Amino acid sequence: MDIFAVIGMFLGIGLILLGQAMEGGNIGQLLQITAAFIVIGGTTGAIVLSFPMPVIKSAIMMLKNVFMPPKTDFNALITEIGGFAQKARKEGIIALEKEANTASDSLLSLGLGAVADGTDPTLVREMMENQIEQLENHVNAAAKVYESFGGYSPTLGIIGAVMGLIQVMQNLSDPSKLGAGIAVAFVATIYGLFAANLVMIPLGTRIKFIYQNVFLYKNMILEGVLSIQAGESPVLIERKLRSFILEENKEG
Repeated sequence: MDIFAVIGMFLGIGLILLGQAMEGGNIGQLLQITAAFIVIGGTTGAIVLSFPMPVIKSAIMMLKNVFMPPKTDFNALITEIGGFAQKARKEGIIALEKEANTASDSLLSLGLGAVADGTDPTLVREMMENQIEQLENHVNAAAKVYESFGGYSPTLGIIGAVMGLIQVMQNLSDPSKLGAGIAVAFVATIYGLFAANLVMIPLGTRIKFIYQNVFLYKNMILEGVLSIQAGESPVLIERKLRSFILEENKEG
């Protein structure tokens, strides 16, 4: 688990609530079910309208990666590709056909299988790049869901504020109802800004950032497979792959 993601989420929320308490307020003042319905419900409706359901489901599933990032062990990958390179040099490219079924990554399996079948290098590259591009589109679409939520929620907060003020204006003759309307007006705005800037936009940014390592991992696989197909030595392949990564990123 990425402890810093947990710390970041609770740090922002906790300090805001602490500031509220230091000003003499309490959490109960921020709990307005009407405002929550307007902002969260309205924004959720906008998201459902904006994105196909498979994209929304994918975004929800990808949320776990914020706290438990995908494993990208670069050292293990380099060792694995080096082993395939040695086998190909000793036994020939055709020997990689069986190895493709036991490879640690689906893209690696695809590449090794294509190489073992004698596929043209240009076509191998295109096939693997298409897979990487599809993954990138998948990640960007999921991140866009959270970013869009962050974009819509402040506007829904304003709508909630206006609705609260309308309620206030309609009850000017009854002072007992003014407080509830004003509370909804201000709390709705807070909910919209809170959801956008402390939760949703950071989640979208975090997803994109986390998958940078995954894309690097995939591109190393692409380069490794093409190097094996070109008949390069295992030592050269290892050096080439190590040039992709910084020291602190060798295991992530």
